[in-house]
Amino acid sequence: MFTATLITNPAMYLEAALVDSLRNALGGDDILWLAPDKAAEFTFPKRPKNEAQIWTSLQAEGVDLVVQHSEGRRKKVLLADMDSTMIRQECIDELAAEAGVGEDVAGITARAMNGEIAFEEALRARVSLLKGLETSVIETVLARRITHMPGGRALIATMKAHGAHTFLVSGGFTAFSAKIAADLGFDDHRANTLLSEGGVLTGEVATPILGRDAKVQALHDVTARLNLAPEDVLAVGDGANDLGMLQLAGTGVALHAKPTVQEQAKIRINHGDLTALLYIQGYAEDEIVAPD
Repeated sequence: MFTATLITNPAMYLEAALVDSLRNALGGDDILWLAPDKAAEFTFPKRPKNEAQIWTSLQAEGVDLVVQHSEGRRKKVLLADMDSTMIRQECIDELAAEAGVGEDVAGITARAMNGEIAFEEALRARVSLLKGLETSVIETVLARRITHMPGGRALIATMKAHGAHTFLVSGGFTAFSAKIAADLGFDDHRANTLLSEGGVLTGEVATPILGRDAKVQALHDVTARLNLAPEDVLAVGDGANDLGMLQLAGTGVALHAKPTVQEQAKIRINHGDLTALLYIQGYAEDEIVAPD
């Protein structure tokens, strides 16, 4: 059996007639509303050949559609990217703005996240432009420029309440991931290290650089440590350096992702927030933990 989950932006309204129409077209079972007016699902026997066309038409309505095998949807590990996934910003772009090189760095970031240039090369180029920036600026950026993606706390708290392990794995920097991981409640975090001397950045990053391959290795490390399999993992990210872990995980979600990532990802969320990752696992609204 398959399960179709329909999700909309929490500020929008998921039309019951639209859900009912799709259920009837696919020969589905009774509709289960996971969250009134926000998310609904139903099971059906056969994956449709025109799934891509259905997905595209629903996107035009502001609705995300996720079709999965019904069994095994609830995952035991959350492996999450940080920049533009668990937070709204790209940390290096925010540092660059403080350093007065924002446009130069943002341009390189956009190309790297869309897969136009290698992540490692792009990271070195961007970090070199930060040379001489005082490390105290990191605290300023964290306090003034960084905001969490909606639904993140609920996603982590709910999965942890049901026994999952949560791991923040970022191509960004430990100076940010440590704070973000603590604030959101992650069990672990892994990222790159900015090098500094005398309270200023040297323009270099410690090696080896954590990029696409290192995120895949993080997935292998955490599943081996917990005696689990990649199938037990829900991975989420938005950039080209996330594709490896998204494609290996049992459930890989491209969240508001770059075009090249959407082209290669099996699951795409473009309208819902991070609570969508709970709905696609079958969590209903009354099961979601909403931490203070």
